[in-house]
Amino acid sequence: MTSTLLLHKPYGVLSQFRPEAGSPWGTLADLIDQPGVYAAGRLDADSEGLLVLTDDGRLQARLTDPARGHWRRYLVQVEGVIGPAALERLRQGVLVQGRFTLPARARAVEDPALPERNPPIRHRLRVPTDWLELELREGRNRQVRRMTAAVGLPTLRLLRTAIDLMDGGPPLDLVGLAPGAWREVSPQERKRLEALLRPGRPSAP
Repeated sequence: MTSTLLLHKPYGVLSQFRPEAGSPWGTLADLIDQPGVYAAGRLDADSEGLLVLTDDGRLQARLTDPARGHWRRYLVQVEGVIGPAALERLRQGVLVQGRFTLPARARAVEDPALPERNPPIRHRLRVPTDWLELELREGRNRQVRRMTAAVGLPTLRLLRTAIDLMDGGPPLDLVGLAPGAWREVSPQERKRLEALLRPGRPSAP
């Protein structure tokens, strides 16, 4: 039987098991002792949140295939005040490294009262911060940070909270997982993931 895990990746950890020479960041080996699994997609070391790990190469490829367009949900703490114009630009797509991003879902949210990050966020006393919920169907390099910067709202903290399997069921999420904790997918989640690999599954619209 294949092994598939959900991990709440904390800040300061690379989405890989091997350390990088000269890097100050930790690795997944510091958190997980399950052999043979690898991340299906990645989060930067300075980002937090949901990471799917599996030893099934086909599932890895399926979850990261850009043509499938799995929505990924993020909570983003930004420097500045989120206004309607910035939200609309994020929804329509912004220019990042010479290409416009795909349309996204974006809304301002209340402070989600997350556990304190280690190390804590550095605040500038005279600059307000706000929270944004952002959903994307693509995963370009440091995309969320580049998008918020493009609308004048630098990212301070970034947490991926959910991945939609696009099958009509609830998304995979962080419920019950503290930072650094992981679990095997449930039997129902496993069935849904296996169903993604059946021939004839449609791509995202």
